[in-house]
Amino acid sequence: MIDHHPRQQPVPQGLLRDLASLDRVLYEAVTVTSTPTLDSALRRLSAAADHSKISLVIAAGLALRPGRSRRAAVLGVAAIGVASTTANLLGKRLVRRPRPHRAEDSPFPGRHVPMPASASFPSGHTASAVAFAAAVGPVFPAVTVPLGLLACAVGYSRVHTGVHYPGDVIAGAVLGTGAAATVLATAAHWDRSGSGSAVARWLTRGTSNR
Repeated sequence: MIDHHPRQQPVPQGLLRDLASLDRVLYEAVTVTSTPTLDSALRRLSAAADHSKISLVIAAGLALRPGRSRRAAVLGVAAIGVASTTANLLGKRLVRRPRPHRAEDSPFPGRHVPMPASASFPSGHTASAVAFAAAVGPVFPAVTVPLGLLACAVGYSRVHTGVHYPGDVIAGAVLGTGAAATVLATAAHWDRSGSGSAVARWLTRGTSNR
């Protein structure tokens, strides 16, 4: 008798182990590379990105101008909310990856920031920074490149300061992109349906180039 049911493929545990090993190797390569000029700047950047402070300050500046700038600020903050909630309440609780081991005898302890108590995967800082950049850029293109570079710098700073593996940062970037896409799609749906007409009038008040 012929079995027509497809056989389930085994989970590629070997591949997962290889990727985890590569992730650790990349992290360790960063930790033993001397970059005294960058250490202080990246430590300050990583700390300044706590609770999305940098993005929220930028959003406040964008919100001062009506029209596209203000709309971009609102969508950017909404994307931060989606990304942060998903990373912290879903991703970290499901995966529960331990933070990197940061030995007391690290060769460059001056680059470190305090080790968070939460799980390592994904990087919430990266998710929020990428979500903000990806949501603001399409609405207000003038800031696309600066915000994109800032998001990349924030993501790298989390590896450089010893609190995340590169894989955590990559996952955070993917999550942040998805959060921004969700917010932009929702806003577009509201625009088409007229559900957000009152908000849209407030966002576009004072501009004629929409």
